[in-house]
Order: sequence, then structure tokens, then C-alpha cells
Amino acid sequence: MPADEILFEAEEKMEKTLSKIQEEFSAVRTGKASPALVEHIRVNAYGTTMGLREMAGITCPEPRMIMIQPWDVSNVDPIRKALEESKLGINPLVDGKIIRIPIPELSEERRRDLTKVVKKISEDGKIAIRSIRRDAMDHLKKEQKAGDMTEDQLAISEKDVQKLTDSYGEKIDKAATAKEAELMSM
Repeated sequence: MPADEILFEAEEKMEKTLSKIQEEFSAVRTGKASPALVEHIRVNAYGTTMGLREMAGITCPEPRMIMIQPWDVSNVDPIRKALEESKLGINPLVDGKIIRIPIPELSEERRRDLTKVVKKISEDGKIAIRSIRRDAMDHLKKEQKAGDMTEDQLAISEKDVQKLTDSYGEKIDKAATAKEAELMSM
């Protein structure tokens, strides 16, 4: 496999990792309501596990309220149960066919705890990025050993992989810093 293909594949994987990290950041609760807070929750219904966004409409009619309207009314109770069992610390209120989730103000202590969660998510993301870098470097070295690449080409390609790794590490840091600032400013 040519070096530019290896680099392209590594960049593609790093981009997917960054997207996953940003998705996880959006699920970290701030003091305001957001559908992203609950849409990733898995619900046991119809004998299988499904994502909440596949089962219901999720809206935020007020800044501190999430409203969930299941497509099938028989799923109200399984959705309520999944929300209660989630690690979000929220209390859903069933109102007939609708589930309302009031989002309380965050205490200073809870904000600090959530910034620790954000730091853990970002560190996990950086570990994943470094793992992708290691795999790309291994591929490049195999190509060089197979005679498909000179040592100079290997050195240049390794520098390109490192630049890519540094770039995605910085992007994760920026996203984490922005999320921490959002948490502490609410």
C-alpha cells in the first residue's frame, strides 16, 4: 500500500475518532437542555435494544426542559425506565403520552465532576489517535522492509503521520477546552 494511502486511511480514522469524541462531549450534561443529552440512550423495546432517537421525537420547548414524544405510546414506560437507569442523574416525568425531563441547575461541585469526565473523554480520544498513529507507522515500516519505500520516503511519511497526529490532538484539546468553558460558565 502506498504511503499516501496509509496516511489517508489514518486521517480518516482520526476524523472518525474526533467525531465520536465530539458526540460524547455533547452527551455531557450542561445546565441547559439539549436533545443530544438523551438521544444516545439505549431502550429495551420490542425484544431488542434501540436508540432513543429511533423511537421518539426529542425536542426542547424551553431552555431547561427536554420533551420526548414516543412514536408508539406503548414505549413510554420502557423509555422512562431507560432514562432513570442512565448515568445522567435526571428524573423523567411521564405526562400521558409525553415524557418531560426538567434539567436542574448544576452545582459547582457537579460542574467540577463533569469537567473531569470531559478530561477523561479527551484523554481516551488522544489514546485512540496515538493508536492510529502507531498502526500507520507499522504499515509504513512494513512497506519500507518490503522494498516498496526508501528510508527517506519512510522518514518523510513518518513526519506526515506525526503532524496529522499532533493536529488531531490539538483539535481534541480545543473541543475539550470549549466544553469545560461551557460547563463552568452555566
